[in-house]
Amino acid sequence: MQKTKISIGLLWLFTISGIIGILSPAKDWFLMLTPLNLSLSFVILCIHLKGVSKHTVHALAIPFLLGFITEALGVNYGLLFGTYSYGANLGFKVLGVPLIICLNWCMLTMVTADLAKYLSKNKWIRIGAGAFIMTLLDVVIEVSAPRFDFWAFEGGIVPLQNYLAWFAIGSLAHLGYQSYEVDSKAKISFHVFASIFVFFAVFLVF
Repeated sequence: MQKTKISIGLLWLFTISGIIGILSPAKDWFLMLTPLNLSLSFVILCIHLKGVSKHTVHALAIPFLLGFITEALGVNYGLLFGTYSYGANLGFKVLGVPLIICLNWCMLTMVTADLAKYLSKNKWIRIGAGAFIMTLLDVVIEVSAPRFDFWAFEGGIVPLQNYLAWFAIGSLAHLGYQSYEVDSKAKISFHVFASIFVFFAVFLVF
């Protein structure tokens, strides 16, 4: 119980600090810490998994690798999502893809899978719901991504195909991940999702 409280406290401490920092004159420094913030959220998710085995690693590898392959096709060939490129604030890149983005695919699949469990016991509905929630979150994120030098689409307009691709790839990620039935802590997943949503929703206004 104490570990859960500390983890939730850290999540919101980093989120609120990040919001305040980006709204301050030290904006550039705080944006450079984005990979650290995302990594912290992922680590918190993982330390609350009920047992880590090869089974768990295989489950997490599915969205990670799927994210990397599709993002590499996107940034290098304009496939799936449209024509876009990544900026400097997401850290180290391989083939033009920041590795933290692959971790983000993994993390978002984990948390939305937990949220989807509350909506239905039917596997296929959970898969569709998880992918749909991921896509809705991307709609919010896309508004601030160019402003933070995370990524930007050609012409500054996010094409419809980006969201269709998010839903399709998200569905595949959930199909693979959910088939392993990873025993994660739903309360932590909720707070990770909420912290990401609140962070980007704030910048829809400011």
